[in-house]
Amino acid sequence: MFTVLEFYHHLTMDKKDYPQDHPRTILPSLCRQFYANEWMTGSGGALSLRCQDKIFITPSGVQKELVQGDELFVQSNDGIDIDVPSPEKKLSKSTCTPLITAVYRIRTDTNAVYHIHNKSAVLVSLLWQGTEFRITHQKLLQVIKKGNSNKAYDYYDTMVVPIVENKSTENEIEDSLVKAMIDYPETSAVIIRRHGMYVWGPNWQKTKCMAEAYDYLFDIAVKMRQCGLNPEDKPVSPEGAYT
Repeated sequence: MFTVLEFYHHLTMDKKDYPQDHPRTILPSLCRQFYANEWMTGSGGALSLRCQDKIFITPSGVQKELVQGDELFVQSNDGIDIDVPSPEKKLSKSTCTPLITAVYRIRTDTNAVYHIHNKSAVLVSLLWQGTEFRITHQKLLQVIKKGNSNKAYDYYDTMVVPIVENKSTENEIEDSLVKAMIDYPETSAVIIRRHGMYVWGPNWQKTKCMAEAYDYLFDIAVKMRQCGLNPEDKPVSPEGAYT
């Protein structure tokens, strides 16, 4: 555990100033936000941004709330290392890197890919025992982008998110993730059973909003199930309702 002084020292040592819109500024900030959301606890998860021909990815096996800008790995679209952290930091590439690279390859308009360990996705994967999660008639559906299109889901649509099985190592999930993305061209996320989810989008802001919307929709769906309600059912307005 870090003492207060050690924590402060880690945040300030070797800190470099990057522009506010630079991936080396954005990704550490998102790591801290997602850690606060309990989406990246225990050093889990990975975040990435693509800027033209460079993909910036957070390192593996580190406490995400402490990630600094100079600790990111940078690779080409083909997975070739362009820039790596200083050897003194003893960091390694994220084990999620092959899956993140695959998302960029398949979803060509994607410029941000997040892998998070949110509890709501895990709970959904336990309650929906098949290969799909479905939900309809929820306002936040309109935040979710449909695949490579510029369209979002409508309130009346039924959103489908594929669920793939977890494996003991991240790279073993790659084939299942790729197949799910191909089989569900409209999805912007894949749930990994008992693990978490991958979510992607055209930029870091939209992808952050979608991650939050997915988490909300998963959470509300779980609570609906607990109340005996089916998130897939289309609601029937009561007599006399203002429609």
